[in-house]
Amino acid sequence: MNGEASEKKEVRVWCDGCYDMVHFGHANSLRQAKALGDKLIVGVHTDEEIAKHKGPPVFTEQERYKMVRGIKWVDEVIEGAPYVTALETLDKYNCDFCVHGDDITMTADGVDTYHLVKEANRYKEVSRTAGISTTDLVGRMLLLTRNHFRQGSEEYSIEKEGSSLMGQDHSARSPWTGCNQFLPTTQKIIQFSDGKAPNPNDKIIYVAGAFDLFHVGHLDFLEKAKQHGDYLIVGLHTDPVVNAYKGSNYPIMNLHERTLSVLACKYVNEVVIGAPYCVTKELMSHFKVDVVCHGQTPITYEAGQNDPYAVPKVMGKFVLIDSGNKMTTEKIVQRIISHRLDYMDARQIVQCGKF
Repeated sequence: MNGEASEKKEVRVWCDGCYDMVHFGHANSLRQAKALGDKLIVGVHTDEEIAKHKGPPVFTEQERYKMVRGIKWVDEVIEGAPYVTALETLDKYNCDFCVHGDDITMTADGVDTYHLVKEANRYKEVSRTAGISTTDLVGRMLLLTRNHFRQGSEEYSIEKEGSSLMGQDHSARSPWTGCNQFLPTTQKIIQFSDGKAPNPNDKIIYVAGAFDLFHVGHLDFLEKAKQHGDYLIVGLHTDPVVNAYKGSNYPIMNLHERTLSVLACKYVNEVVIGAPYCVTKELMSHFKVDVVCHGQTPITYEAGQNDPYAVPKVMGKFVLIDSGNKMTTEKIVQRIISHRLDYMDARQIVQCGKF
């Protein structure tokens, strides 16, 4: 066998979509698609195309492009991809076939957006991640009221988590994300994790927070944090702790969902599931942390008096960084509420025959 014949052809896989409200279900679909080939090319539709077929997106196309680029299995993003996937698109980007989840996507006229590639046998399906969808997340946000998920008279506070806040939520259904149907498994975490330990000379960065509804603000912050070293560890607070400093029925996504969302980010190397609220000497020593980073969001003191970053500050290992992005989970919720009202108004116009 000669050299040319023995060379394996690079298999290029095409995926496309709106990727609005990007969540770990999208990431899992892209992970499965990447496993079918060597390079994953992802086309993202414009705001205009999405509005035409589905209604206005929550995030702008520039935000959606950035979020997809931040998923670690994605090799290339094509901006402004056509809503209906054509053979010409696959050929233009040298893609062998198209991959999509096992749910049907239709145009505004009721046409299967993948009918052309299906007919040409250049289409493959992967399994959707059960228990998570954009519609589900939107539903959780629209139910965002202070008492909605409170269980009887039970109250949670940072103080109840104990002085070290090492308590861990092992439930797939927290008191605040009670409508969640996602069932976590160790296998899913393994699939999302790189499983690589830091090299002996790597500079270790540590950040901590809720990272609820993982968004472009989080992405920009983690990118800036990663610039301070080589190996980025993200500590995720438990649901009761997040609720203590965020209030209402936050977090919208529970600890297990937030873990997968953060693990899908290309800047993240490791996640501490149920990290202590206060960064302790033990944590710094255990993970050999060189620098602890925090963004521009206000720091809530434990029990109103203990600075959770006191230890790294005393050690001279604390850095405040500015990602330059003002997006917050709360702003996303406001966008959702605003777009829902727009959608309801549009539907009423259609029903009145004035659209």
